[in-house]
Amino acid sequence: MTTTALPLVLGGNVFGWTADETASHQVLDAFVGAGGSLVDTADGYSAWVPGNSGGDSETIIGRWFAASGRRDEVALATKVSQHPQFRGLAADNVAAAARASLRRLQTDRIDLYYAHFDDESVPLVETVAAFSRLVDEGLVRTIGVSNYTPERVAQWWTIAEQEGLHRPVALQPRYNLVERDYESSYRPLVERLGLDVYPYYGLASGFLTGKYRDGADVDSARAQGASRYLDDRGRRVLAVLDEVAAAHATPVAAVSLAWLRQQPTVTAPIASARTVEQVQDLVASAEVTLTPDELEALAAASF
Repeated sequence: MTTTALPLVLGGNVFGWTADETASHQVLDAFVGAGGSLVDTADGYSAWVPGNSGGDSETIIGRWFAASGRRDEVALATKVSQHPQFRGLAADNVAAAARASLRRLQTDRIDLYYAHFDDESVPLVETVAAFSRLVDEGLVRTIGVSNYTPERVAQWWTIAEQEGLHRPVALQPRYNLVERDYESSYRPLVERLGLDVYPYYGLASGFLTGKYRDGADVDSARAQGASRYLDDRGRRVLAVLDEVAAAHATPVAAVSLAWLRQQPTVTAPIASARTVEQVQDLVASAEVTLTPDELEALAAASF
């Protein structure tokens, strides 16, 4: 599975959290209207919000599908293992959770279904077979893995090959300009297996938008997560981002995502937006091609 026209994935983690249903639908309209075609969510989004119960993002997306009639314009990715009522990756749970997601999403198929977090309490062969069975049943088109160690990703692949089961096609790792462990830990495996890579936290909880700086007072639920990057290295990265953004006359967020998109093995970064204006900044990244010198300057600043 690969993205189409726009090399960007819209993250749905903010739907039902920092973006209410109306704002979320506006964001989805803007993203698809700009040529975006892959939307990523999870059945656990956003159970951590008081008053939510899990599956909130999926429900909002499902209502948008019903209201807009644009289901066939979107490749839909969701995940299993973290919904409060469907925790873990036992075979019966995976099957039940997938059907619950389909009901919330008001659709008949999931285009890319991820194992969200590893569940070592369940034999991996059981989980691999459960996902493969969903593909055979036509409920899931392709399989992905997220938050697994490289060793466990390799084991999943080996089991699928040995058992004649459907193999994963995608990996969703944590990767951005200030978190680069992916390069040494996952990239060699990805190159060998030929997986599509959709990094999450592409903007490091918003830090790589440039909003979170010394003295800035940002009213956001994500401010605490973003502020942890504001150290000497983070300041160096922001300084170079400012220079490159000015050279391209584009937002800092667009440069951050362009850097990630241009890294070896990356198919498309994931980024979320809670307003139409933020969608515009994200979409702008697709028009930015950084020079080798700019890529190197940003990489050097982040070490």
